Amino acid sequence: MILGIDASNIRSGGGVTHLVELLRIASPTANGFSRVIVWSGQQTLNQIEDRPWLVKSHQEWLDRSLPWRVFWQRFRLSALARAANCRLLFIPGGSFAGNFRPYVTMSRNLLPFEWRELLRSGWSPITLKIYLLRLSQTRTFHKAGGLIFLTEYAKNVVMGAIKKTDAITTTIPHGIDDHFKYLPKKQLPIDSYSTENPFRLIYVSHVVRYKHQWHVAEAVAHLYAQGYPVILDLAGAQGSAMPRLRSTLEALDPQGKFIRYLDAIPYKDIHSIYHQADLCLFASSCENMPNTLLEGMAAGLPIACSNRGPMPEMLGDAGVYFDPEKPHDIARALKELLDSHDLRSRLAHTSFDRAQAYSWSRCASDTFKFLSDVASR
Repeated sequence: MILGIDASNIRSGGGVTHLVELLRIASPTANGFSRVIVWSGQQTLNQIEDRPWLVKSHQEWLDRSLPWRVFWQRFRLSALARAANCRLLFIPGGSFAGNFRPYVTMSRNLLPFEWRELLRSGWSPITLKIYLLRLSQTRTFHKAGGLIFLTEYAKNVVMGAIKKTDAITTTIPHGIDDHFKYLPKKQLPIDSYSTENPFRLIYVSHVVRYKHQWHVAEAVAHLYAQGYPVILDLAGAQGSAMPRLRSTLEALDPQGKFIRYLDAIPYKDIHSIYHQADLCLFASSCENMPNTLLEGMAAGLPIACSNRGPMPEMLGDAGVYFDPEKPHDIARALKELLDSHDLRSRLAHTSFDRAQAYSWSRCASDTFKFLSDVASR
């Protein structure tokens, strides 16, 4: 069998990491695929390692802007797949407007399917764009032969929204790179820290409305005012909510004494930020599968975490939870951890152990087995 992969919409972030790791580790021949063809732009193809069974097909249209890529997928991809005698198309980007059948797709973005989160931007162009994505992905999911979810929480939300599909469904979480893994360090009492040697908090996420960095900043400011020797590092790309974060930081800590915004950090370097930290925060209210939470778990850090979405599914009893929209509740969770180094130590070891279940090897094996099952039908 020949498998085609549409990577027209895979250009950066977790989507590229998933595709690169999947093809690096996979053994498609063990699941009946003699060849795998990836159609993509050059930037993505350059990051994919060569394999004897892999054909990397550069499509110039996919180096261009979104309208060109949408046109290519709608009017060119299906013909290319048929000409290559593909038995199955894999559409990891989540949206497909072509007429090739069968195909397997993935649910990667939960934002279009949670109304409360979708409407955080009010009636705006951003909201319209997300709503159109909801329509596109709903249509894609209805017609898919197979549908992959990353968490059970996401599966329940999306299936509740689209009502029905003829697709076979499965849940296959992403993995975690080994360079994030770091054995939990010895936890010290909070009075072992000082202004010169502060207790370091890290929150890694791009700055958008449902990430709530400003609420985290308010909580940390409250603890700092109480005399806790803490410093908060916010790392992540600037997004639509950056003006709100800037105004919050200007009001709370204009000189950057205890809150620092580090901007985006290259993926190859981000593990070092976790390894320098003493505690990981994750305050998002909308996630499909929170990769940065998994990174903090793998880094052996005690974790204060949002109680929304799939976070409890992943973290289990290995963290202290809070309401991400209530700064006083975030402060309460942080204080609980800061006041007990024994609690920090126990939770760090528990979350580190839970992170070991998330591997790219398992992800690749389960994915290609599922693709083979759908193709065989």
